[in-house]
Amino acid sequence: MTTVDPTPASLPAALAEPTVPVRRNWIALLFAANLGVWMAFFTPIQVLLPQQIGQIAPADKETMLAVVTGLGALAAVLANPLAGALSDRTCLRVGRWAFGRRHVWTLGGALVGALALVLLAQARTVAAVAVGWVAAQVCFNAMLASLTAAVPDRVPVAQRGGVSGWVGIPQALGLVLGVVLVTAVFTDNSAGYLAIAAAVVLLAVPFALRTTDDPLPRTHRPALRGLLAGMWVSPRHHPDFAWAWITRFLVQLGNAFGTLYLLYFLTDEVRVADPEGGLLVLILLYTAGLMATTVIAGRLSDRSGKRKIFVIVAGMVMAVAALLLAATPTWPMAIVAALLLGAGYGVYLSVDAALITQVLPKATDRAKDLGVINIANSAPQVLGPAVSAPIVVYLGGYPALYATTAAVTVLGSVLVLKIRSVP
Repeated sequence: MTTVDPTPASLPAALAEPTVPVRRNWIALLFAANLGVWMAFFTPIQVLLPQQIGQIAPADKETMLAVVTGLGALAAVLANPLAGALSDRTCLRVGRWAFGRRHVWTLGGALVGALALVLLAQARTVAAVAVGWVAAQVCFNAMLASLTAAVPDRVPVAQRGGVSGWVGIPQALGLVLGVVLVTAVFTDNSAGYLAIAAAVVLLAVPFALRTTDDPLPRTHRPALRGLLAGMWVSPRHHPDFAWAWITRFLVQLGNAFGTLYLLYFLTDEVRVADPEGGLLVLILLYTAGLMATTVIAGRLSDRSGKRKIFVIVAGMVMAVAALLLAATPTWPMAIVAALLLGAGYGVYLSVDAALITQVLPKATDRAKDLGVINIANSAPQVLGPAVSAPIVVYLGGYPALYATTAAVTVLGSVLVLKIRSVP
């Protein structure tokens, strides 16, 4: 049975299991940093990249978008656990000053990633867009690896559901604010990239500069020579971690199926007069549903000590939303589905994130292990386009795509029952 690695009191603060609850200002700064990184992830995928590729290659926009987002997701799959493993080993010193192992990755990822977005703003070919998006994904995944590790590094188990709820909100809110920026304020595609670049820097820097980041003594640093071998987490020795990865992968695969072609779905299937405006409305409703449930569900999970039942219910709600779109692809039904999908995903985000921190194998490898978990977030972005594009074009169109979304999401949520060490 998998349990959280025990950490004796003699271990340094960077490796000790946290016991002091975090305060509101720490949560607020982490919220802001996550808001920046999710704006940088989702706004290009939902708006800027489809617009840009639609202008560059209008006849093959679905295929080219799938290629670009797939390459970016492949880069994310590799970058996230590698950056996490390196941050676990970071012992940065300047003179007598010792710096923590996480914030340098948060700050560096934000600054270099913003530069990649600036270069994307100038891209005029599909190849240039692909190179720019891959660079951005590498940087922002390095940033995400360090931010994700902040919760098990500093938040006690009994507070993780609620904190994970607050940290989960930026995944939807970041897209809303990003879409507003690039559709209502900075309507030019290039200006939109520049606005997102500025936002990610402004939102991430305060967390990196104003919160504690415990340094790792060199005597406790894992050896670099075992870095690549350490990427493998044995399912035999850590079965709960393996099942947590599988369930996250399947739910996120369903999410990738359902969201990648949303703009095209509104254009070609629902045929709304203003697809971009319609997309913004759906994102706002989705975000309202998510914000209404995520913190409440996380706190209820903390108080009850139970995680799995919340994950299962969340998956069922998301599946119902997808089935509604499959059965009745109309604008009124899209509104209902957006609210349901947001509510279900809000519950899932907070509770599953807390659950995962309770099945991490070792305190010394928190960021690396969370990076491995984050592969389950990124890999579906590679597989999703490869599977969803043929479904839309050849195997039944959008109704078939959303039916597949529902089936995969249900399977992912139910398999959480295989986890034994967390109730």
